[in-house]
Amino acid sequence: MSLSLPTLQFLYDGYAGFAWPWLWLAFPLPWLVRWLLPARRGQGDALKVPYRQQLESIARLGGRAAPRRTAALAWLAWFLLCAAVARPQQFGEAVVPPGSGRDLMLAVDLSGSMTEADMELGGAVVDRLTAAKAVLADFLDRREGDRVGLLVFGQRAYAMTPLTRDLQTVREQLRDAVAGLAGRETAIGDAIALAVRRLRTQEEGQRVLILLTDGVNSAGVLTPQKAAELAKEEHVRIHTIAFGSDGRMVSVFGIPLPLPSSAPEGIDEATLRDVAMQTGGRFFRARDTRELAGIYAELDRLEPVRQPGEAVRPRIERYYWPLAGALFVALLALAWPRRRA
Repeated sequence: MSLSLPTLQFLYDGYAGFAWPWLWLAFPLPWLVRWLLPARRGQGDALKVPYRQQLESIARLGGRAAPRRTAALAWLAWFLLCAAVARPQQFGEAVVPPGSGRDLMLAVDLSGSMTEADMELGGAVVDRLTAAKAVLADFLDRREGDRVGLLVFGQRAYAMTPLTRDLQTVREQLRDAVAGLAGRETAIGDAIALAVRRLRTQEEGQRVLILLTDGVNSAGVLTPQKAAELAKEEHVRIHTIAFGSDGRMVSVFGIPLPLPSSAPEGIDEATLRDVAMQTGGRFFRARDTRELAGIYAELDRLEPVRQPGEAVRPRIERYYWPLAGALFVALLALAWPRRRA
């Protein structure tokens, strides 16, 4: 039986190794057992005959090859049995499973007004950025199949992470973000333009920007309207979220109480609504964490885009090949001495 060159090439290319290679340590076990156990000493000849030496010489001459052959077959069978137990595997044909997902860019406002303590979270009063981080972390936990990027903006806009499926990195970057890190003012237009530049290379229909802010455009080169025009040309859909309550809150004996806002600027809802409308997105208003969580749940229900998943090569078990070989060799070792007798 001979193997053709294409068959050998297939076996080599598809070889995936052993699932349990550590079981090969059992291969020298029979030799170790024989070496460690004490040799069995004879009890003496029970019967002595005059022609004992002649019989022993005949046995040595006629039976020397058979034990060696049997031992070699036994070791070969043991080798094949160890190979079967180690579970040899082979790669199958590549399979591309169907997938669904979006390319989402998150733009989070880090301007000075995000330090306004007017949000309730877990019975405590926290600032807007802390509340937004908590809700966004839960939103990221549900992003199976999506690629997410993160950019932050204040006086200037900065890309923190590119579009990636490594959502743990996105969470860490979001967790480490600090209000005022990008400046105290708000450059909404520049943030949109940066997101469009990051998303323009993606396929149409997958370009989505979710922008969260609590202020008005007070810095940057581009106005939000001009940036929205660029987004529309590049087919980037923008969902805008105006986040922040109508006043501050303080905790008195564990009870959150509203106070007049100390923020110098309000939220430009009209501009944010216009940006969303121009690009085919939606505008949302969140006055507390409950409403913000509801908004992200609504965004989560947007129809995902069908796209091919990553190609995978399944592992196929091949343990039965060496197992069958071990069984054949064992039967051969049993049958050969009888046939030669």
